[in-house]
Amino acid sequence: MAIKSTIFKANLQIADIDHGYYADHALTLARHPSETDERMMVRLVALAIHAHELQDTCHGDGTLAFGAGLSDPEDPDVSLTDFTGRKRIWIEVGQPEDKPMAKACSKADAVFVYAFGSAADVWWRGIETKLTRLDKLQVWRLPTEAAPALAALAERSMQLQATIQEGEITLSSTQGSVHIVPLRWK
Repeated sequence: MAIKSTIFKANLQIADIDHGYYADHALTLARHPSETDERMMVRLVALAIHAHELQDTCHGDGTLAFGAGLSDPEDPDVSLTDFTGRKRIWIEVGQPEDKPMAKACSKADAVFVYAFGSAADVWWRGIETKLTRLDKLQVWRLPTEAAPALAALAERSMQLQATIQEGEITLSSTQGSVHIVPLRWK
């Protein structure tokens, strides 16, 4: 019998000062059995960073949601879909291969990768020349210490606050807070 995903609930309050976006999001995260808390929380941070696009890109008429993630490699980790069904934003976390990223660029208006972990720099050096040709793609690097700190905030039921200012994000809960300064590679 297959092991089922573990369900996490998060009430996320976002204060994106950079974009003038302030909203509460009730989220359900299904963590695949092979997914770590680190990866799950990076997905949540990526969603928080792009939540303002609901207003800026879709004028409030879109859906920002978690995808099937590790359960379906053809599905983004996070996506923004407008009311017509068009994928406006496709987000992947981790160190994806170049061919799925090229395919994602053909399906969405913009594609973002959030690399994290100690192997991210090695991954980037090996794949950089293949990804730089993709015009719709942006690749961001989270500091190595960010993912384990985010994992420490993970609980089955979470009350989180995300503050985004000057391109930096702080994610806080009763467990503590994590300040992240993403670095753009591409």
